[in-house]
Order: sequence, then structure tokens, then C-alpha cells
Amino acid sequence: MTTRLTARDLTLRYGDRVVSTRLELDVPDGAFTAIVGPNACGKSTLLRAFVRLLRPSDGHVLFDGREVGSYPGKALARELGFLPQDPVAPDDIRVRQLVARGRFPHQSLLSTWSEQDEAAVAGAMDAAGVTGLADRPVQELSGGQRQRVWVAVVLAQRTPYLLLDEPTSFLDIAHQYQLLALLARLRDEGRTVIAVLHDINQACRYADHLVAMKEGRVVAQGAAADIVDAALVKEVFDLPSIVVPDPVTGTPMVVPSL
Repeated sequence: MTTRLTARDLTLRYGDRVVSTRLELDVPDGAFTAIVGPNACGKSTLLRAFVRLLRPSDGHVLFDGREVGSYPGKALARELGFLPQDPVAPDDIRVRQLVARGRFPHQSLLSTWSEQDEAAVAGAMDAAGVTGLADRPVQELSGGQRQRVWVAVVLAQRTPYLLLDEPTSFLDIAHQYQLLALLARLRDEGRTVIAVLHDINQACRYADHLVAMKEGRVVAQGAAADIVDAALVKEVFDLPSIVVPDPVTGTPMVVPSL
């Protein structure tokens, strides 16, 4: 396994509240990594540290062996695209305008809007299924429509790494699976995808690499087939279950036995 993005001996906190202590994680390149675990276990906090929205209290977040905090902002944003849980759009902005903001890391004072920028925006909107919403005000959209627009924003960055925090939130079940299939295709094209997911069965089906967290620590990581069993589900989620093969993919499928 090769890796460009790593956490080393990482301690993360919000004020006096410690979220993670001495966390270690290597994100495999060119893979779809899903991070799962109960609420408030540190999943989102870890993603925020990866994109330097949260400064570690101790330890290191490294990209290509270099502290992420040492990169100029635009340089890091050309490598790591990030979709947070609750992004906020400016008032009265329209869909195409918002998606175009994904091209900001590629702009400079001397550059002008290019055919490459236009193609990136159009391709991102098509991939996210929001082309038909291009001229709609974002604030008028449903929660699911807005979520797909934000996915288009991060796709328009065209970064080799995509980090998404609960990207299936607000989406109906059909759009959830469409988005996960899109992320798997991007992985197949060479992107590295890291996503926080709540549904462990979706994570098992689509991710190459599963990271299970609890109370700020990594409990297990690896291929779903190697690590997901009833004991892990009980330990991480405190949920009695049986684990059977998914009838479509053969990957582990968790069936609660309450």
C-alpha cells in the first residue's frame, strides 16, 4: 500500500474536550476509504484535521511527507477537495455560480476563466445530476438538491483527493446509491476518495478500505471482508447483529438482531 495522506500520533481537541489521542492512520492511495462509527466518535474531526480546518494539539497530519499546515492554501486545495457536513451558500447565489467557485484554487490574479474551467464546471454538474438546476437560486432547492450541488462544487475542483463528510445526508435512497457509485467510478479513474458514512452496509459495498472508529480511536481497518463481523459491530456500535453476504456483491451485510 502506498500513501500520501497520513496521521501520525495525532491528538485532536476542541478546547478542553479531547476527541482523539495518539491516532495513527494511513490513507491508501487510489482507494475508496470509508470511515464509519457512532456519532461523536471523531470521524468528522479527523477529516477536518486532514484539510487543516482543525490544528492538532499534538502529532502530525502529513501529505507527501510534509505537514499540511505548511502548504499554501490554494496549493493544498488543488490536492485535497473537501465537502463538509453543513456547507453554507451565499445568499441569492445560483447553482452554476456556486459550482464555479470550485475552480477558485486554480485561479490567480493574472488568469482568466478558461475553457478548462468551463469544462470542469459542466462536467461536475453533469456527474452530480444538477445540470437542469443551473440557473436556480440555491436557497430555493430542497435539501437533497443542495447536497448534490455541493458535491458538484467539490468535483469541479478536480483534485486527486476527495474528502467528503457524510455526503449522502439529505439524499433519497436512489441518489445515495448513485452518488456512491459515482465515487467508486472516480476511484476507478485514479482518484483517492475518503468519505464519512453512517450506513455500514453502504460502506462495505463500495469502499476498498474500511476504517471503524470509536471514542476517537481506530478500532479496526482493512477490507470489509477481513474486518466486519458481528463482534466488530457490537464493539463499535453496541448493536447485536448477524453478518451475511450481500446478495448482490458478496460483501458483508449487517443485519441487526434486536
